[in-house]
Amino acid sequence: MADHLDAPGLMSPNMDARIDVTDIYAFQAPDDPTRAVLILNVNPLAPTLATAFSPDAIYELKIDTNGDAVADIAYRVRFSDPALGPQTAMVHRATGAAAAGANDGGPIIVNGALVDLAKTSTPTITSSGGYKFYAGIRSDPFFFDLAAFLGLAPHAHPLDFTDPGSDFFIDKNVFSMVLSATKSQLLGPNARVGYWARCLVLVDGIWTQKDRMGRPAINTVFNHGADKNTFNSIPPTEDRSLFLDKFIAVLEGAPFNRDAATATTLASVLLPDILTYDYANAGGFLNGRRLEDDVIDAELQLLTGSATISDFVGPHTDYLSVFPYIGTPH
Repeated sequence: MADHLDAPGLMSPNMDARIDVTDIYAFQAPDDPTRAVLILNVNPLAPTLATAFSPDAIYELKIDTNGDAVADIAYRVRFSDPALGPQTAMVHRATGAAAAGANDGGPIIVNGALVDLAKTSTPTITSSGGYKFYAGIRSDPFFFDLAAFLGLAPHAHPLDFTDPGSDFFIDKNVFSMVLSATKSQLLGPNARVGYWARCLVLVDGIWTQKDRMGRPAINTVFNHGADKNTFNSIPPTEDRSLFLDKFIAVLEGAPFNRDAATATTLASVLLPDILTYDYANAGGFLNGRRLEDDVIDAELQLLTGSATISDFVGPHTDYLSVFPYIGTPH
């Protein structure tokens, strides 16, 4: 999985699917090369596990513009209480020190955006001050042979993939937040940025991080047991000090079996867990991440050193060529 159900026991962080990050994306808009797109998806298997966004959470899209793993721009999405009427969204944009902190501050750039919680074919899009914003239920764009990775019969071990593979996510839905603007407006003047996302909830009156994601499949593959929750709770600036040695050990062991020097190099690339993106380059993963990018094959090849390993499943056919780009829900 990318980041679906990444708490111990294949559960949602904080036991709350509404704040369970499944995937993030950053790419050039396919219908306008002057614009960039950020996506944050939550709520795996929607709407089975949750039927609305959480009104008690901050959904945060973090942008590092200078390579220090600290956010210089933050987009914070808050949702109204669905018990009080149709759910709406508000988006704040914070910069500088305010962006690095845990709060819902920053000027409002989108307000009163209607949220699509019904499985409709026509998405409700809000435009404001050069931004486009969408929030609602969409087709899960992720693709992966999950059964093979879990070693379920007839697969002997996590890298025992067969052709053709079986895409577990082909008919699944998620809750999506999609934000687009001109590249410099959305991501700042420096084309090379880092992007990650996180979800926060109040614990004893303090905004507390419960889930986060940068590159796909990092927490789900490399961490086990309580380490999964620890990883979800820390900022990227702490990744190497707390997890570099553990990542090296995973890479040295089965099924990757990399030598010590290669394992150290790979772990140092993977941490801190931030999706790097050069918006002057229209290419995809490892440069940002487009919906159609086969991130699992790319990461399997990177981690194993094999140029041919694959899970033998490919992109979905329901991606849209126009905003919000993610397909109509199933």
